[in-house]
This record gives sequence, C-alpha cells and structure tokens, in this order.
Amino acid sequence: MKIVLASNNAGKLAELGAMFAPLGVQWLRQSDLGIPEAPEPHHTFVENALAKARHASALSGLPALADDAGLCVDAFGGLPGVQTAYYCLQFGYEKSDANNLRALLEQMQEVTQRRAAMVSTLVAVRSPQDPEPLIAVGRAVGEIARTPVGSGGFGFDPVMFIPELGCTFAELSDEVKNAHSHRGKAARDMLRLMRERWLA
Repeated sequence: MKIVLASNNAGKLAELGAMFAPLGVQWLRQSDLGIPEAPEPHHTFVENALAKARHASALSGLPALADDAGLCVDAFGGLPGVQTAYYCLQFGYEKSDANNLRALLEQMQEVTQRRAAMVSTLVAVRSPQDPEPLIAVGRAVGEIARTPVGSGGFGFDPVMFIPELGCTFAELSDEVKNAHSHRGKAARDMLRLMRERWLA
C-alpha cells in the first residue's frame, strides 16, 4: 500500500516517517510527486488537515495523510493555533522558526500565566471523497519558557517546557520526544485506526 504524506515541512516529514514505519506501507512525500502545498483557509486544525489530505489524494490518486499542528497559548485565547507557522509575520518579521520564537517571547515578556499546549491533528483519507476520514488528535501540555533551551527538534520546541520531564522538547532525543509529543500521541492513535479500518 502507498500513502502520500501531505506536507513539505522537513522536520514534520522526518518525525512522521519514523513514527509510521511500523505500519509497513510505502510512504511518498507530496513534494516528490510535484504536489504543491494546499490552501489552509480554515480556523481549526482538523479542517486544515482534512483539506490538505484531500488535496494530496486528489492530485496523486492515492490515500493521503496530513498533519495540522500548532501552539495554543492559554493567555492568548488559544492562539496562534492554526497560524503558528506564520506567527511572526504579524509583528513585521520574516517567516522562520527563529523569528517565531523571538516574536512569541517578546509578546510574553510580561505574561505570568505561561501554560500552553502543542496540538497535532492527523487526518487520513482513502480518496478525496472519503466519507469516513480517520482523525487522530494529540496534545502535549506545558509552559512557555522565558528563554530557548536545547538544540533539537524544530518550531517552538526550544521554549515548550514540559514540567513532567523537567526540560523543553528541544532538549530531548528524538525517541523520547516522540514518546511524549503531541505528534507522537496523534501518530500512535492514527496507527491504531489505520490497522483497524484500512489494513485489517
């Protein structure tokens, strides 16, 4: 079985590729098939992930898996949410992980309530019109650190402090991070769903 990974994010592709290796299917990256990024006009992770999965499936003729993930900060009413990757643009910075970190820490300088969640929503479809998409959600709750710590991971990992682990996601090995991360939790649930619904 071949499944398209509907993302062009290198960090996300590496994580998902490792997490879904036990499924024993052939994973194809949408960029390798010449499929462009899908529009993401929606306000929720599940709607954007579904749009991306349907887009990749329609252009490849294959089943597709998409992830929409982001940072939800309690003090900001759950934002930046689906706009996480573009967070820094509203403050005049060019798009990059480093500028997203810079903008977030600047906006949170005077904020004492620093609770936040990293959220990952995975959606898989067998075809663009699949009436029963598989949906898996994972959350990792922590606090926004006051300064970046660690050199691993990507995105907001250097400031996502997980109290139960006593460190940020960027300080963890890939294996330990995947065991505790939002994407790891969603991936394990999606693996279960795929085995039950698609491969049984």
